[in-house]
Amino acid sequence: MAKTRVVVAMSGGVDSSVAAALLKTQGYDVIGIHMQLWNQAEMSIKKHGGSCCSIVDSNDARKVADQLEMPFYVMNSRDQFQNDVIDYFVHEYLQARTPNPCVMCNNHLKFSHLVKKADELNSNYIATGHYAKVIQSPDKKEYYLYRSLDLQKDQSYFLFGLKQEQLGRVIMPLGELLKSTVRKMAENFKLPVADKKDSQEICFIDEGGYREFIQKNAPQRYRPNGPIVTHEGHILA
Repeated sequence: MAKTRVVVAMSGGVDSSVAAALLKTQGYDVIGIHMQLWNQAEMSIKKHGGSCCSIVDSNDARKVADQLEMPFYVMNSRDQFQNDVIDYFVHEYLQARTPNPCVMCNNHLKFSHLVKKADELNSNYIATGHYAKVIQSPDKKEYYLYRSLDLQKDQSYFLFGLKQEQLGRVIMPLGELLKSTVRKMAENFKLPVADKKDSQEICFIDEGGYREFIQKNAPQRYRPNGPIVTHEGHILA
């Protein structure tokens, strides 16, 4: 009997690596996918060794896949990431609003592209290392997104825009686990990323910070017209 196939989004971090290992031990036919979202050559390896954009993270994801003896692919999603996340991020700041790029990335990029890739690979499901739970209704007509057991790590908010067809195909193995347990599992699986630090910052912001990033990436159509002047007449920019 053929195993149920699942495509796992592997960022190169601890969480997605443990998710892949758990599914492998549970008997799934697991395929790893790393989404290349940003220009890796421009990223600071020192700062972004724990994010999802650097070449370090891509290599770490491949190492985990090799150890777990599972196929691994890198999917180039840079153009979509630029359109759906970077341009939005820059535009919102220039309009004096605070953006949430992680929500946009999940809702408009990651899951839609993962489902398409899963279809290409004849996969029944996709899986991620998110801390959240998907529960089917008793009548099996709808899927609901719930907070994870670990409320300190819960990521359900970042997934609120997922559609029913996406929720119906996603597996989140970490939803019933504490982060401390996941760390221990990574050690028990002897994963090469077991001691890797969690990413706490926006993945595409390098050591120059938000201001430098926005100045560099704002297309002309997003740039405000004229100087920024205070009520007292002082020109700020």
